[in-house]
This record gives sequence, structure tokens and C-alpha cells, in this order.
Amino acid sequence: MAEAAVHAHAAHEPADRATIWKVILASAVGTMIEWYDFYIFGSLATLIAGHFFPQGNTTLALLQTLATFAAGFAARPFGALFFGRIGDLVGRKYAFLVTLLIMGGATFVIGLLPGYATIGVFAPLILLLLRLVQGLALGGEYGGAATYVAEHVPDNRRGFYTAFIQTTATLGLFLSLLVILAVRSAMDTETWEAWGWRIPFLLSAVLVLVSLVIRVRLKESPLFTRMKASGKTSTRPVAESFGSAGRWQTMLIVLWGAAAGQAVVWYTGQFYALTWLENVGKVEFVDVRTIIAVALALATPFFIVFGALSDRIGRKKVMMAGNLLAAIFTIPVFKLMWGFTPAGGTYNAVGLTACVFVLVLFVTIVYGPIAAFLVESFPARVRYTSVSLPYHVGNGYFGGFLPVIATAMVTMATARPDGFPVAAQYAGLIYPVTVAMITFVLGTLLLRETRHVRIDDETHAAVDARPNPLVLGLLIALTAGALLMADLYLLPTFTPAGQPPYVQYGFRLLLAVVLLAVVLPRLGRKREAEA
Repeated sequence: MAEAAVHAHAAHEPADRATIWKVILASAVGTMIEWYDFYIFGSLATLIAGHFFPQGNTTLALLQTLATFAAGFAARPFGALFFGRIGDLVGRKYAFLVTLLIMGGATFVIGLLPGYATIGVFAPLILLLLRLVQGLALGGEYGGAATYVAEHVPDNRRGFYTAFIQTTATLGLFLSLLVILAVRSAMDTETWEAWGWRIPFLLSAVLVLVSLVIRVRLKESPLFTRMKASGKTSTRPVAESFGSAGRWQTMLIVLWGAAAGQAVVWYTGQFYALTWLENVGKVEFVDVRTIIAVALALATPFFIVFGALSDRIGRKKVMMAGNLLAAIFTIPVFKLMWGFTPAGGTYNAVGLTACVFVLVLFVTIVYGPIAAFLVESFPARVRYTSVSLPYHVGNGYFGGFLPVIATAMVTMATARPDGFPVAAQYAGLIYPVTVAMITFVLGTLLLRETRHVRIDDETHAAVDARPNPLVLGLLIALTAGALLMADLYLLPTFTPAGQPPYVQYGFRLLLAVVLLAVVLPRLGRKREAEA
């Protein structure tokens, strides 16, 4: 018995330091480029609205563009399931090589796509299809990169090393802003608006090629290689990940207690701040992107700081502190920003940069430790699939739809100012503040601390624990309520007057698919038990 225990303890042997840094570099560069591809679209949302959607109502065109942006996020959980399954069956390396090629190809095609004036309604339809493809690819990327790095590094430094993957989303946005600013400054306004904006999309092909060369040289995760050699990998990772009420309870706890709050804090500080400054604060195009880029550059090292801190005091404490700070201070920071904008006071670029830096600092607190937390929350045999789903549901739906939700709320508050507890320019912040507070409360009460979990531990009591009916019922009710509110209040804003609500129909069809995904694995397990 003692010999078996010693053998189990020795199962995970971290790579040497040189290999670890090679793994981090290859994983981080590829993931950063995928984020670059994904966020180029959002960074240019205002311009894209004018090229790919019928004009007449500027606000509606912007909402339609943001909805197309959000459609990529909506596809992310499905990419998580599809590529997560490949990653758990075939290998981590293979899955995120494929996602890199898909993402880069879709971005390049967007750069070539004719506009609405040339091909009419096919322009927004093809654009939507490409965004869905990008979402599928991104859904398979993050879980693979985080898992791949985590399975190479020492258990007691997992927060520090995986935090480098956490910088990639911010660095991808930062890189997209730098490329946009460089291309924009090289031409006049007329040329930029006519075709110059396509260049950042086309440059993606070069970046993807560089990353592909780096990634092809990687070897498979040593932990996965040992598991596959000993026949311990899962043959049905999706069914195994979601085949019991206990595992669904774990997924929902991770979603509501960590991923949802992290998502809204991230997209408020790094993305909604950009659209808010441009559309509400009336700051000039180049100035907005310069302010965001400088704030991101100053704050990015703190991802590593808080990832390392979570190795010392725990993932849960750091993440919950970030959610609480964001819930309390986000609206006051935006009020301060308002006074520094042309629309609300005297323009002050330095003041705006300092405010955005504070918002991004909140992001680093919640986001720095979450990769380590996620990989520690699920067993190795289904880790790629299990990590990817709650992360991408949180970021794909709670975060990805934030610019749309917030813009729609600002529009409604402007039309009916008496119906909101804050001024119209801050109405969009009610959503992220509420979600961050819900995550703080639920995470504090329900999350387990994971920093002492071994990466090769297959017991995972939290995953296989008997579900608590009260907890599971609360989480299901919360999820159902969020879906109902989206269906009733958010989706109708995407439908022009007099048109059928196709977006709502699509949303309901998507829900039916998700319900089938929940029910079918359980039916399969029930039939196996009966046999």
C-alpha cells in the first residue's frame, strides 16, 4: 500500500526549467495571436458597422456589429466541447495546432470579404459565419494552452507559470491596438476608412505562420503521454465530464463562482472601456486606442504577480478579492473617467489612462490565478474538456455579450432616464457590477481552494461528490433566470421593427441543443448501469 502511494506521488515529474519556458513561449505566442485575431474585430467595430451592415440607423448598425462580435463568443462553448474532446482523446498539442490554423484562416478571409455595398446581405451573413468559426477555434485554444502548460510545471508554482498564459488575452488586445494604430498613422483618414482597416486582418496570416512553426516543434504533454501509454485516458470525455448531477454541480459552481465574474471584470476593464470612451465619452479614435494600449502595457505584469500570489495564499482569496473590488469601484472609476472625457468634462488623456489602469488591475487580480484554479478543479483524463466549458461559457456569454448588453442599456437609459438608478452613461455598468457581486458571494460560499491539488490526482472529491439539492437548485435557477432575461430583454434589441425575431429563434434553438447535450450523456450512463 505504501509502495503504491509512493508511486502515485511520483507520477507527476515536472519538466526542466528550459523546457518549461519553451512550452510557455510556444503556448503563449499562439494563444496571444488567436486573441489578436479575435479582438481585431471588436477593436474596429465602429468601422465594420459601416462596411458590412445596411446604414440608416447608426446605433442599430453598431449593435448588429457587436452582436456579430458576440456570436463568436456564443460559439466558444461548442468549440470547447469539440476540441476539448479531441484534446482528451488525441492530445493537447494536436488540438491547439488545429485551432490556430482555423482562427488565422478565418481572420484572413474577413480582411478580404466584400462589404454590404458590393454583395448585399451576403456580407453580414458571411461575416457572421466567419465569427462563428473563430469562436469555435478560440473555444478549443485556451483550455489546451492552460492544460498543456500546467501539466509541465511544478505543483507549487502552477499559479506563477500558468499566469503567463493569462497575459495572452491582454497582450492579444494590446497587439491588435498597436497594429491598428501603426496602420492608421501610415495613411490618411479616407484611405483608412475605405480599405486600410483590412490590413490588420490580413497581417494575421504572417503571425499565424510564425506561431505554427514554433508550435509544431512541441512534444505532447508528459502527463498525457503517460496516461495514454497506460490506457488511462478517457474514451468518452464529454459524457464523463457531464454524466452526473455532481459533475454538473461542480461545473455550475466554477461558472458562477469564478468564471462569470472574471469574464465581466475582464471585458469591462479592457474592452467595454474602449467602446465607452469612443461612443459615450466621445474621445477620438486614435486617442482611445493609445489610452487603452498604455494602460494594458502598464498593468500586464500584474497577471504574473497575482498568479504567483495565489501560489502562496490560495486561488480563491485572490480571485474573490478582485471580484469584490471590481463590484465596489467600477462605477466610481467610470464616473471619474467621465470628467476626463470631451463629453463629460475637460479632456485629460493621462487621467483616463490612470483610470483604465485601475480597471485593468482588477482584471489581473481575477484573471491571473484562474488558469491554475481551472486545471486543478478537474481530473487529467477529462481536463481539456472540463476546463474549457465553464471558462468559455463564462467568457463567451457573460463576457462576450457585455458590450452588446451594456450598449443596449445605455441606449435604453438615454431614452428613459428615470428607469435607471444611475445616469445613462453608467447604465451599462449595472450588468458587470451585479455579476461580479454574485460571483463574489457564491465563490466565497461554494468554491473549494485548489492550490494544494496535484495535477495527476484522479480522485477529485469535489467533482464526484454527491450533489447538494439546495445548491444545485439555486445554480440551475440562477442560470435559467439569466437565460430568460436575455431572451426577454436583450435579444429583441437586435430585431429591426416589423422584422421576425430570428435572433430569438436562434437563441432558443441553441438552448434546445444545450439541453440535449445535458440529457443525452446522463441517459447513456443510465443505460450502461442497467446493462
